[in-house]
Amino acid sequence: MDQAVVDAVRLNFNQQGLLALNVVIGLMMFGIALDLKLEDFARIFRAPKAPAIGLGAQFLLLPAFTFLLTLVLPVAPSIKLGMILVASCPGGNLSNMLTYLARGNAAVSVSMTAVSTAAAVVMTPLNLAVWGGLNPATAPILRQVSLDPLDVFFTIVMILGVPMALGMIVSRAFPRLVDKVRRPFKVMAVLVFLGVVAGALAANWQHFLNYVGLVALVVALHNALALSLGYSSARLFGLPGRDVRAVTIEVGIQNSALGLILVFNFFGGLGGMAIITAWWGIWHIISGLIVALFWSRRVPAGGPA
Repeated sequence: MDQAVVDAVRLNFNQQGLLALNVVIGLMMFGIALDLKLEDFARIFRAPKAPAIGLGAQFLLLPAFTFLLTLVLPVAPSIKLGMILVASCPGGNLSNMLTYLARGNAAVSVSMTAVSTAAAVVMTPLNLAVWGGLNPATAPILRQVSLDPLDVFFTIVMILGVPMALGMIVSRAFPRLVDKVRRPFKVMAVLVFLGVVAGALAANWQHFLNYVGLVALVVALHNALALSLGYSSARLFGLPGRDVRAVTIEVGIQNSALGLILVFNFFGGLGGMAIITAWWGIWHIISGLIVALFWSRRVPAGGPA
């Protein structure tokens, strides 16, 4: 198969579907924020080592190593840019549940998710612009769409920053009400999101079948790189076992939903980027569960963090 053909593919996703996806991602972020407290941010200042190492691996090492990987992989430019985009996204909230299953330090995981989501407002557009611009294969795509990091910044503020702030405010102002609606609200938001994605997938089913095989190995390799960077960084700096697990999973689980939003908002559903991002969203659940179930059967070294 001529991999360059992937660059010519534009996935079918109308304006109504795009608006629905933006709204649903905002609702999901609002639901996640109902579980966040200022304590989750403050915890980093009291015990900064593990979150700092994890965030460094998340926003510095992963984009840089992904850039190096895209230089050597013989894949289409849009696939390379999709990899850089995924690596630029913050951690996903699924990481908190997987860390708990893995008997890792859930407090470290929640803190990293909270801070990485806030930091993504700046770091995601910055990493996408820097590393995407440095790769000679992906730089023309950025120039073609005239990507302005400030536009990406404001988009992320609206779909991540504002809902997160509102969720934390509502949780603090109405704790009893939030205790009652937190779980059903989050379940509803996830179900609606899955419905929107399923609709988009159905409209592009043939494209997905044609190219998923091309990206499956790339995503598996890329995800393995992310998990390895998280694990290696945590071990190198001597973190206890439960923190190692939290950092590994946090770096290996990316907010691919945000990636999809950016692909459709700024790149017109560019095939390679969209398929990489969508398949990452499926694969990191599989790999994350495998890692979590493996660790769940082993006592973490170093005891409680």
